[in-house]
Amino acid sequence: MPAMPAGDFRLQFLGANATVTGSRYLVQAGNRRILVDCGLFQGYKSLRLRNWAPFPVDPGSIDAVVLTHAHLDHSGYLPRLVRSGFSGQVWGTHATVSLCGILLPDSGRLLEEEASYANRKGTSKHHPAEPLYSQSDAQHCLRRLRGVGFGQAFEPVPGVQASLRMQGHILGAAAVTLEYQGTRITFSGDLGRPHDPVMLAPVAPADSDWIVSESTYGDRRHPATALVQELREVLRRVAARAGVVVIPAFAVGRAQLLLHVIAQLQASGEVPVVPVFLNSPMATDVTALYRQYPDLHRLDAAALDAVQRTTQIVSSVEQSKALNRRKGPMVIVSASGMATGGRVLHHLIAFAPDPRNAIVLCGFQAGGTRGASLAAGARSLRIYGQDVAVNAEVVPLSAASAHADADEVLDWLRTAPRAPRTVFVTHGEPDAADALRLRIERELGWHAHVPEYLEQVDLAP
Repeated sequence: MPAMPAGDFRLQFLGANATVTGSRYLVQAGNRRILVDCGLFQGYKSLRLRNWAPFPVDPGSIDAVVLTHAHLDHSGYLPRLVRSGFSGQVWGTHATVSLCGILLPDSGRLLEEEASYANRKGTSKHHPAEPLYSQSDAQHCLRRLRGVGFGQAFEPVPGVQASLRMQGHILGAAAVTLEYQGTRITFSGDLGRPHDPVMLAPVAPADSDWIVSESTYGDRRHPATALVQELREVLRRVAARAGVVVIPAFAVGRAQLLLHVIAQLQASGEVPVVPVFLNSPMATDVTALYRQYPDLHRLDAAALDAVQRTTQIVSSVEQSKALNRRKGPMVIVSASGMATGGRVLHHLIAFAPDPRNAIVLCGFQAGGTRGASLAAGARSLRIYGQDVAVNAEVVPLSAASAHADADEVLDWLRTAPRAPRTVFVTHGEPDAADALRLRIERELGWHAHVPEYLEQVDLAP
């Protein structure tokens, strides 16, 4: 993108278009550039290849990054960006900085392990297979992160005022508001739910001329069924047949919610007391952060203690392998949440073929992921170059999402102090994004637009 004269205020969409991944928004304020979110593309191969393509603008020309939250589809490209020449500061809430300190090195380690496995087994078309970035790259990029408090004004670049407002969703998740020469734009990031059992409700958006809103569930409502009820039924059913419940869970947010609900159900006697394993070093570290940030969630010390008593932590690779030889009944919670990588893949290889077992999906499954294939009824999964039969019961939990549904997004938008000039609808697959656009226009009477990949918009008055 060519340099723009001072006074220009522009936005370019570098990701999260027609997909729920790859959140990247480039803001040009005069001769300064700010990247809001720096996420990985996940799912379909055509999207994942964007991670390997040259970044759409020179990373060295970007002056700062501001993160809405730490999930990898919002922060996971940072190590590659730094390795490619970005040398500015990365801003986020204190909890987001803490989480990135866990997630990004873990992501680099997994990428290295996957490349090493592909080289050993000859399952890659590339010789040798290389990781997108390394654990060392991730550690290096962490030096650029700076934490700020919710509501604290800061200047990511001279002349641009920024602030962060709580969005629920996960620890530290925020809406980002940028102001330049009197014009404000707010990025929703991932919007949490007002009555989430663990996270606090989102705060109303700041007074803004423009809003960029997520639309993950823009075409649907979450059912009224309680998560406790859904989980209780599947845990009872599988325990009765001495099966194994494998739960691919996002290490940040959903793993903690599920462990909390399972602890409650076992303590009340509503489900049998069977061994519960958390097989994700990253999720284990994240769970500890809930004690560090008690004001950002609803769990008190007693609830956290109950999770700790109920859950057995799996640390080593040897312990993880031993789980695959163990008989049920038991519950295994392991990352990743869309079965795109991590230790859960080895558990799927071990337990998916047995009809006594169950695979429980507990969040949005992006198109092109193994989780989406399972949700669609696939009877076979391709994992590490082999076809794995899926005879286990597959149970998508409809009440476990950390994302607001369409009604909840609209309710959040209604709390805006005034109507923005436009709501840009992003971070949703095509049907969901367009459905939310139509509802914004018809129910709120606001102008809404679903932007294309690499589209540019003039934000100046």
